[in-house]
Amino acid sequence: MLLDFAITDFYYLMIILFSGLVSFVAIPSIMFVARERKLYDDFHQERKTHDASISRLGGVGIFCSFTIVSLLFAKYDAFLPTNILLTACIMLFAIGLKDDLAGSAPGTKFFIQFLVAAMMVFLGNVRLTSMYGVLGLQEIDFFTSTVLSITTIMFMVNAFNLIDGIDGLAGTLGLIVNLTFGIMFLHMGQDELATLAFSMVGALAGFLYYNYTPSRIFMGDTGSLLIGLISVVLGIKFIELNKFSEENYDPIFASAPATVVAVLIIPLFDTFRVFTLRVLQRKSPFQADRNHIHHRILSLGFTHLQATFIIVLTNLIFIYLVLMFKEWGNFVLIFVFLGICILINWLTTVLIRIKYRKDFKVNYFWK
Repeated sequence: MLLDFAITDFYYLMIILFSGLVSFVAIPSIMFVARERKLYDDFHQERKTHDASISRLGGVGIFCSFTIVSLLFAKYDAFLPTNILLTACIMLFAIGLKDDLAGSAPGTKFFIQFLVAAMMVFLGNVRLTSMYGVLGLQEIDFFTSTVLSITTIMFMVNAFNLIDGIDGLAGTLGLIVNLTFGIMFLHMGQDELATLAFSMVGALAGFLYYNYTPSRIFMGDTGSLLIGLISVVLGIKFIELNKFSEENYDPIFASAPATVVAVLIIPLFDTFRVFTLRVLQRKSPFQADRNHIHHRILSLGFTHLQATFIIVLTNLIFIYLVLMFKEWGNFVLIFVFLGICILINWLTTVLIRIKYRKDFKVNYFWK
């Protein structure tokens, strides 16, 4: 038995190492081509936090590493057809690469994301089939399930795209998310899903060597869209595998939806907050600004690396909390997490007011 576990652990460690090696070796060549051809990120001036021109093609290395390792190690699984998933990845890669090289219209990106989400739902059967007790609801009909699933996939794909704003942040969050899912799938005996998760972990680890401050390359839309897709697909599958049903009275992980919310809490809440504020201000929810959580932490005087560490540590605390209090149930946990996020955001706002007004007054807590 111990030998079987040792062999299994070594197998998945090799997946991470091989994927990391492919990414680590590929990115210097990508940086060389970008430098020779002047393929920089200058057309995204409104979102830049760097003065120097840096290539946004790091996602090419992530995509190549993830795809190669997935094809080598993954086996066809009827629960998640790998061919459908990789087809969706290629579609996002294409639109992401166009955006990184020359920019693309928001409508075009939105349409491709919709096609990818619909393909995963209808052909890949990546679908939420219940509300799992949240808001007192359980089973939902096929139409509601389809709309909810497509919306969720598109939302999380965009969430990782929007959180990619400072050195190392999106890559480290993606690594934590996929490593967490990989370990949980391994514990559940879901080898196929664990392989996909660990392939992404390795690809991101190799990329992050070049992305931490001082950053030499960014992942761009090519990388962030891919991370978002893999993360949300793994999240939905994790929920469905741990769903209470007549066939599954005793799921391995209780409160699976709340667990996924905790794992994805940073991009999930940040995007929800930013979209809500933009709509309330009568702006397009996709209009770029500098109101994301990482921008707010930078405004307090922290460096990119410090801000990334603070945000990632917060994410890890949420994961710890959901595993410790999973018996509380989905409804309670999700709303507790929402309350904690609102509290953190409120305290951040107060600290920003104190910093820029250079004094402290009690009314800073509300205006």
